[in-house]
Amino acid sequence: MAEEAKKTKKKEKAEKVKVKKPKTPMSKEKFRKIMMGSKDDMGLLKKIVVYVILTCVGFVFIYPLLRIFSQSFMSLSDLLDSSINWIPSSFRLSNYEGAITAMNYWKSLKDSFIISGLPTLCQVVSCSVVGYGLARYNFKGKSLVMGLLIFSFVLPSSLLLTTQYQMYNSFGWTGTIWTFIFPAILANGFKSQLFILICWSFFKQIPPVLNEAAAIDGAGHFKSFFKIAIPSAAGALVVVLIFSFVWYWNEQYLSQLYLYQRDASKNIYTPLINQLSIFQSSFDSAYGNSTGSSSMTINDAYRNAATILTITPLLIIYAILQKQFVESVDRAGITGE
Repeated sequence: MAEEAKKTKKKEKAEKVKVKKPKTPMSKEKFRKIMMGSKDDMGLLKKIVVYVILTCVGFVFIYPLLRIFSQSFMSLSDLLDSSINWIPSSFRLSNYEGAITAMNYWKSLKDSFIISGLPTLCQVVSCSVVGYGLARYNFKGKSLVMGLLIFSFVLPSSLLLTTQYQMYNSFGWTGTIWTFIFPAILANGFKSQLFILICWSFFKQIPPVLNEAAAIDGAGHFKSFFKIAIPSAAGALVVVLIFSFVWYWNEQYLSQLYLYQRDASKNIYTPLINQLSIFQSSFDSAYGNSTGSSSMTINDAYRNAATILTITPLLIIYAILQKQFVESVDRAGITGE
């Protein structure tokens, strides 16, 4: 009886054991879908290619910045020592202190924000108004205006510098910020043609039925512009704001041409980008190197520290507006009819 009970238990256990189904080999279509992707998914192979390209491009742009940042903390002996490439033997904050003193940093920082910020705000307003007018209204000579706009964008700006300087000099505006604000108010500032085309392309995407519905509700042209067009084209305005500010910030030649006078004591504005271009002479005059009475000698560490101080405000602005830029582009994603 005991043996029969054991046999029945073994049979019951054998019945409970599930038979494992043989694994079916992966089909070629499924493998191709995993590697190449579909409409909703990029696929493993495409993701690898995209990430490799982005990593290489990012390294090309980030490597010089990391190199400059590393050398800005080095001493002269570290710069001359071939065994020290990235990490200095001791971090010298005195390099930044010397650069701040030589550049008169805080005043130059304020001047840079004034020279870059005020024309940028004027340019955002004027370019959005012009772009909205070209996108929403039909009038005689519209094609001519668009042609002149594109022609002025292609035309080298250096051809007009002499005439513009003579005009600003006759107005008595040389050495003042009006040489930057006045063209920006008239949508003729630095790269304004490009910004008008950007705003025009965004405003063209807004369905005309929105303006027609607003007109039925009693909204006028200005109310439609501020209530419908501006919120819908927020992405374009953020793009114009960022690039306009950066280009004004980095514009060295125009600031030297329009803001600087022969008598250096009469210069009201001295932006950082110009202080960086004359850093050698500013450092020598600040520490008395021209007379040989100072022990501080300029080297690449001081120059790199000055470069980092010049671009740091732009990096902060990028970091602050990056999220807003992406969100504004998502909000502006309106499909036309």
